[in-house]
Amino acid sequence: MPTISKDLVNHICVQEHESAQRLDNYLIKILKGVPKSHIHRIIRAGEVRVNKGRAKPETRIQTGDLIRIPPVRTAEKTAKSSLQPVPARHFEIVYEDDALLVVNKPSGVAVHGGSGVSFGVIEQLRRARPEAKYLELVHRLDKDTSGLLMVAKKRSALVKLHEMLRNDHPKKIYWALGVGTWQPALRHVRLPLVKYTGAAGEKMVRVGSAEDGQSAHTVFRVLDTFSGERPHSVGVSALSLVEATLKTGRTHQIRVHMQASGCPIAGDERYGDYQANRRLQKLGLKRMFLHAYSLELDHPLTGEKLVLQAALPDDLQRFLDGLRAG
Repeated sequence: MPTISKDLVNHICVQEHESAQRLDNYLIKILKGVPKSHIHRIIRAGEVRVNKGRAKPETRIQTGDLIRIPPVRTAEKTAKSSLQPVPARHFEIVYEDDALLVVNKPSGVAVHGGSGVSFGVIEQLRRARPEAKYLELVHRLDKDTSGLLMVAKKRSALVKLHEMLRNDHPKKIYWALGVGTWQPALRHVRLPLVKYTGAAGEKMVRVGSAEDGQSAHTVFRVLDTFSGERPHSVGVSALSLVEATLKTGRTHQIRVHMQASGCPIAGDERYGDYQANRRLQKLGLKRMFLHAYSLELDHPLTGEKLVLQAALPDDLQRFLDGLRAG
């Protein structure tokens, strides 16, 4: 990634691995801390030039293009957070070659910095791998969700994987523990989803109508049900361990589909059952029980069939073992 001086005019030559992306997206990546609205303004004002000519935010840059970038301002909040150094961190590697990296993300770690988070998985990976020319997130996981996360090591792999995701591939399977009894054992949930802003300014999702919502489809299959002495001891009637297969990839899709189906995810502070979450904490559940367990995909460059899995983290496995023992 090029070194940018935000107080001076910069002239950047586009490298091969940076080719074919939108101009605005490219500038957002290299101008850390600069508001997206400001980037769009300087492009539309003609202050950003591509090969000495005006360009649009959606202009696709190409290898060898010369981009002129004017002096820019940094958001005050981001400037303050940048004083905190990004630590290098190595995550458990599930798969890696010269095009694709798949790591097992722990719960409690955001995938990227922003929204009050100074750094996330991708920033820590870049710091741990200073020799890497290209590392970009392919998709996202919620901060409290653990499991398989894909990172592209080549621009060509990222473009192909994004195309695959738009066509509902790869196959992504999650394990979730719901509060209640899931019926029937196999269920297709097709409920459109709508994004909105909550009372505290947080990003939220709710079930909407076919007219105002994005189509969303999840297939749920019950793996186990717990209704014995241990959940009863804290006032929870039943818990259901389900396998959730995404047919679409909407924000908070599994969480909202389970909430709308009367079986919210255990430990989910945003869409879950507040009283049940407090009671389950007494049994040792300290986080949301949602884990990205499996990925099945064709390799973006070779076409090789990949089937990748990440076992449940120790804390979630211990919680299940305790339910089974009780």
